[in-house]
Amino acid sequence: MFMKELLRTNDPTLVAFATTLLRGEGINCFHMDVYMSVLEGSVGILPQRMMVRDADLFRARAILRDNDIPLPEER
Repeated sequence: MFMKELLRTNDPTLVAFATTLLRGEGINCFHMDVYMSVLEGSVGILPQRMMVRDADLFRARAILRDNDIPLPEER
């Protein structure tokens, strides 16, 4: 099973909202870099990444797009 990056942001509310949307549709996600800001001594400057299974990537992108969440390739 391979994971793909779906979202990269330093906004914790966006991460929570996207997680809720995906889980509501039965898509599991994994958060990476959650504690990197603490290790680097910064205050939320480093972005968090949200990963999904490769098989769920298309659906996950559609769900976020439908809810006006900008995706990395659209920035």
